[in-house]
Amino acid sequence: MTPRSQPNLRDILLTLNGSIIPVILGRLTVIGVVCIAAILAARMHPGIFARISAIPFTLIGIALSVFMSFRNSTCYARWWEGRQLWGQVIVACRGIARASAGLESQTRMRLLRSLCAFAGGLSARLRHQDEIAAIARWIPAEDIRGCRNPSDRVLRIAGEELIAAVEHGRLGDIRWSVLEGYLDQLSAAQAACERIASTPVPFAYSLLLHRTALVFCLLLPFALAGALGWWTLLPVLLVAYTFFGLDALSHQLEDPFGGSPNALPLDVMRQNIEREMMDALSGPRPPTVPEAVDGR
Repeated sequence: MTPRSQPNLRDILLTLNGSIIPVILGRLTVIGVVCIAAILAARMHPGIFARISAIPFTLIGIALSVFMSFRNSTCYARWWEGRQLWGQVIVACRGIARASAGLESQTRMRLLRSLCAFAGGLSARLRHQDEIAAIARWIPAEDIRGCRNPSDRVLRIAGEELIAAVEHGRLGDIRWSVLEGYLDQLSAAQAACERIASTPVPFAYSLLLHRTALVFCLLLPFALAGALGWWTLLPVLLVAYTFFGLDALSHQLEDPFGGSPNALPLDVMRQNIEREMMDALSGPRPPTVPEAVDGR
């Protein structure tokens, strides 16, 4: 997901970047072809679909809507929890940057660079990318090589840095406790993100919804073609767009850390952390990403 400015009417009607239409266009085309076939059959053989009542489709459509609404709510809750967890990461990093202001400069630099490494490593880990390469931009790769959980190792390195500062009298017990509490928040946020990433919605649950929506949209034209004629295309495609669109959108929101257009903007949040940590050290800023696009 890329942050964007408030869309206007033109954007709402014409924007495809971030839209679900490209994902479901193939299925909509199939439904459109079936709909045209049903209309032609009804025109060539009047009364062929006269015995098909629209009432069962109404009842099934209501049930399917409720079922789909529940799944979308579940997937959105996962997406929103992921965003809250990354907000927790940002807050903890800012807290460490503020609470470490009295540390010796080299110790503070290593501590804040380890936070940049953690943010990059966690982002790469959640997206199944090269976690070590992301971390090695900020700390030596040999410090984490061979670890099963490099991002967690970065937090342990930061904790060891704080303990060394306490032992050498450069950090008091109270401030150490505050900084260690922030590291605990980062560790808890990582564990919760890993839980979301490794525990998808059960496949059988999703499969049932996929099949039911597809069968419903394939059969709906035969219930309407006899009465509506060519107007059948309008309600059928609208219903198909709604059901298929919500189905595809929930699939994207189910994995909030993935690479879909509606996934969380991890790169933006990671680079925000990097910029703020470098600002705290008065160092050069890393490259930025756009904060708003018009989606065209």
